[in-house]
Amino acid sequence: MAEAKKAEMYTWEGIDKSGKRVKGETSGQSEALVKAMLRRQGINPLKCKKKPKPLLGGGGNAKITPKDITVFSRQLATMMSSGVPLVQSFEIVGRGHENAGMQELILAIKGDVEAGNNLTEALKKHPLQFNDLYCNLVEAGEHAGILEAILHKLATYMEKTEALKSKIKSALFYPAAVIVAAVIVVSILMIFVIPQFSELFSDFGADLPALTQFLVDTSDFFVAYWYIIFGVMGGVVFGAMEIKQRSTAVQQFLDRAILKVPVLGEIMEKSAIARFARTLETMFAAGTPLVEAMTSVAGACGNIVFYDATMKMKDEVATGTQLQACMRDSGLFPNMVVQMVAIGEESGAIDTMLGKVADWYEQEVDDAVEALTSLLEPAIMGFLGVVIGGIVIGMYLPIFKMGSVV
Repeated sequence: MAEAKKAEMYTWEGIDKSGKRVKGETSGQSEALVKAMLRRQGINPLKCKKKPKPLLGGGGNAKITPKDITVFSRQLATMMSSGVPLVQSFEIVGRGHENAGMQELILAIKGDVEAGNNLTEALKKHPLQFNDLYCNLVEAGEHAGILEAILHKLATYMEKTEALKSKIKSALFYPAAVIVAAVIVVSILMIFVIPQFSELFSDFGADLPALTQFLVDTSDFFVAYWYIIFGVMGGVVFGAMEIKQRSTAVQQFLDRAILKVPVLGEIMEKSAIARFARTLETMFAAGTPLVEAMTSVAGACGNIVFYDATMKMKDEVATGTQLQACMRDSGLFPNMVVQMVAIGEESGAIDTMLGKVADWYEQEVDDAVEALTSLLEPAIMGFLGVVIGGIVIGMYLPIFKMGSVV
């Protein structure tokens, strides 16, 4: 059987039923099919041609971010709640989007829906933008006839998840940025500034202080081998990132190790618990069975330790064990979380209890990030003061002693 031709975007101009000249863009498998589709809508097509594909990798506006998907979900849910048909909602949201890549994505989904596919099938064709969790919830919403409610829940879930990720990134970005700035400043001093002092010191005719001599020798090494030093540093960073992505053993080691780091480990643990609770709450609210939900929950935790524990809990739940007992046995969840889940299981309101747990731990992460930032600021300032101040003092020591040399 021949493979179906992929739908592409076509721009068109035509005359509608009232005699007004109209134009737009429509997804279709061929020019003839697009014209036929327009005629069924009461539009007499005058021009129709294939639209050139945007260069998705070439411009800043073409990159699709999680925030774009979140806004799209909220807009689509709002349109549907207002009674706008699904296809027309895609048309309105897609045309109004400033991101060229997002506009192409939305209109491609619209074309698939117009061709007879349901929304879940259309979304599954774009796994980079719509993960299994998203598609599973949309599928549940379509089957239950509550798609707009599910889209609102998805948008809320993504907004909270992205806010949580942003807090974690802000906790890690500040010290990383300061360290990079310190490396750049020290490199400039070593390669350009200290050699100027070294030429001045060569005329003194006396031994340099130990600190100054050490800095001069280090500067000479930097000047001679700077390309090797930066190459090794870049290679180490790149290699570490590649190894982490490709090696499960390294990922497990790092994820376990980071949970034991003071302050930062606490933030990562609370973040994983918040993601676990928020994801499970969203899937419960959509009517997804617990065993089916656990796979998506495991992937959303963001830590392999919690991933492995959640997958183990999935197997235990499948045999009839209560969720609260599985969570307690894992040893990863505080007693308060286990008790909240137990109350939810007994009262039949587990999604509500999970939502409260997620709210609590998201606030805990926020407070912990602020505490970490306030703790790091003086420590980093002190570190920079010692490094930069030490270099400055080392360079001026011979000048202070110049009187005794002359």
